[in-house]
Amino acid sequence: MIPPAVMDNHTENNYNYGAYFAPYRSDEPVEMLGAGLTGADLAAIPEHWLGYPAPPASAHTVLALVYVFFTAAALIGNGLVIFIFSTTKSLRTPSNLLVLQLAVLDFFMMCKAPIFIYNSANKGFAAGVIGCQTFAFIGSCSGIGAGMTNACIAYDRHSTITRPLDGRLSRGKVLLMMVCVWIYTAPWAILPLLQIWGRFVPEGFLTSCTFDYLTDTFDNKLFVACIFTTSYVFPMSAIMYFYSGIVKQVFAHEAALREQAKKMNVDSLRSNQGASAESAEIRIAKAALTVCFLYVASWTPYGVMSLIGAFGDKSLLTPAVTMIPALTCKGVACIDPWVYAISHPKYRQELQRRMPWLQINEPDDNASNATNNTANSSAPA
Repeated sequence: MIPPAVMDNHTENNYNYGAYFAPYRSDEPVEMLGAGLTGADLAAIPEHWLGYPAPPASAHTVLALVYVFFTAAALIGNGLVIFIFSTTKSLRTPSNLLVLQLAVLDFFMMCKAPIFIYNSANKGFAAGVIGCQTFAFIGSCSGIGAGMTNACIAYDRHSTITRPLDGRLSRGKVLLMMVCVWIYTAPWAILPLLQIWGRFVPEGFLTSCTFDYLTDTFDNKLFVACIFTTSYVFPMSAIMYFYSGIVKQVFAHEAALREQAKKMNVDSLRSNQGASAESAEIRIAKAALTVCFLYVASWTPYGVMSLIGAFGDKSLLTPAVTMIPALTCKGVACIDPWVYAISHPKYRQELQRRMPWLQINEPDDNASNATNNTANSSAPA
C-alpha cells in the first residue's frame, strides 16, 4: 500500500504534468481562426476559414521573416533599377521605359508587406478591414499591372527582333502602352474595392487579403472566371506567343547564316564565333524560357487556387495551402529586377560607375554598343 504522503506527492506530480502539456491534449478546446473578432472584421472573413484552427505562433513568425526578406530584396533591387534608369539619360530608351514601369509596379507590390508583417506579429486579422482593403487593392494594381507590362515587354522585343528595320517602338507608342496597362488594370482593383463586383477578403491565416474566390454565388463565380482570364490567361498567352516567336525567328536566322557559310566554304560568317561557345539560339531560348517559367511559376498557383475555390472542392484549400501562392507572387518581385535590368551590361556598367563599392567589374566595351542594344531588346538575361 502506498503511504498517504507518497500518494499526495504522486497526485501533485500528475497534476503538474497534465497542466504543463494541457495545450496538446485532445480534450482541450482549440482556438479557431477568427476567434475574438466581431462586427465588420468578422463579417469580412469568408465562412470557409472559420472552420479551421488557428495556426501556431511559429507559423506566423516564419511567414513574417520570409516577408521581411522578400521586402528587403524587392525594394533594394527594384529601387536600384528605378534610380539608375531614371537618372541615366542613355538608359531612358522607349524599351527601357517598360522595364522601368515593371520595377515601379514590383516596388509598389512590396510596399504592402508591412501590413502582412503587422498581422503576423499579432497572429491574425489585426489590421482590420481597412488594412485588408489596402493590402488587396495594392496587390491587384501591382500584380495585374506587372503581368500586362511583362506582356508589353515581350511584344516590344518580338517586334524589334522579327522586324529589325521598322519594328522598334517609338517613345509615343510605349507611353501609350503604359497608359493602356493602367486603364486595363484599374477595373479589377476598383470594382472589388467598392464591392460593385466581387470584394476583397482575408485568406489563409487571415494575415493577407485578396479577391473573394470562395463565395458561392453566380456573380462571384463570374468575377473569378473573368479576372482569371483577363489577368492570367491573356498575359501568359501573350508572353509565350511573343517569346516563342523570338526563338523561332532567331533559329531561322542562324540556320540561314550557317547555310550561307556552307555555300561560301567557311566555318561561320560571324567574326567572333569562337569567342562564345554558346550559340545565339541557345542564349535566346534560355532567356525566353526564363521569362516564361518565371511568370508561370509565380502566378499559376494563385490562378489554380482561385479556380478551385470558385468551381472545385473547397476542402483542398486549407489555410496553410493558400499561403503558398501568396509567397510565390511576392517572390517574383525580387527576381524581376535581376532578369530584366541588373543582368543587362549597360545597366551594370552604370551601376558600377555610381556604386564602385559593389565590385561589379563589368567591362566597358564601347565597341559592343550595337550588340548590347540588340540584347536589350531581345534577351532579358
